[in-house]
Amino acid sequence: MANNIYEEMTSPNPIAQIWRSYTKIHVAWISLWVVIAFSAIAILAPLIAPYSPFTQHPDSLLLPPSWNDAGSVYFLMGTDDLGRDVFSRLLYGTRLTFGSAVVVAFCAMLTGCAMGALAGMSRGVKSSIFNHLLDAILSIPSLLLAIIIVAVLGPGLNNTIWAVFLALVPQFVHRTRNAIAAEKKKEYVIATKLDGANDWQLLVHSILPNIINVIVLQFTFAVSVAMLDIAALGFLGLGADPSSPEWGALLREGIDLLYRASWLVTLPGIFMFSCLLCVNIVGSSLEKVLKFQSE
Repeated sequence: MANNIYEEMTSPNPIAQIWRSYTKIHVAWISLWVVIAFSAIAILAPLIAPYSPFTQHPDSLLLPPSWNDAGSVYFLMGTDDLGRDVFSRLLYGTRLTFGSAVVVAFCAMLTGCAMGALAGMSRGVKSSIFNHLLDAILSIPSLLLAIIIVAVLGPGLNNTIWAVFLALVPQFVHRTRNAIAAEKKKEYVIATKLDGANDWQLLVHSILPNIINVIVLQFTFAVSVAMLDIAALGFLGLGADPSSPEWGALLREGIDLLYRASWLVTLPGIFMFSCLLCVNIVGSSLEKVLKFQSE
């Protein structure tokens, strides 16, 4: 093996640097694995669930979780008042609540960032009208806006997803527009513009790479908001069908049996709280890492 007589200094690429910095945050690392686990559950729920979420076991009504003395090993987290396996319903509910929230937030991010880029790069009357209209929409809370849209479209999970999507898009537009407006005032953008770059070149090569941290943080926030809105509409009876295993619908069904079968409320609540907490930690930590790398 020949010796290398040339000393070369190598440095990891930006993605490797971001990953290395992120893994040093232990809480964020653990939260990332929890989010990956929820994502795997959402994808593989039909394969790992022991029963169908709608299968009823008349001989096993309101069984407590298996760690209780009165529980059964055949039903890990107990059964509900119709004999349906709670564990299987929670796994399928991950797909309906968390999976739907991720898809809705991603679609809203693509649409909102495109519209926000158009608003941020526009000038004059068009920009003023767009900004005032956007401010009027953002004055309405996302959940209230989703309730209004569902009231117009009608109840159901599909209409809930459309309502949450329409409620999230203005938030992405607002954050993207503000981030682009702030970047346009910086010296490097002004210098690039003086070199002859047009608006498209400024946006793609100069501005967008420096506002990724804003978009990432808004995406994780949107996932949390989408989960809460989907679950809230399901709990209010405006979202998923009451018999579906969506987490909000599970809470709605279990609230009447809170004192008799508390696991019907606590277990969906723990699932939702854990998922929301880990998503927020992942987004906040990644935003800090991206911001540190850009400085």
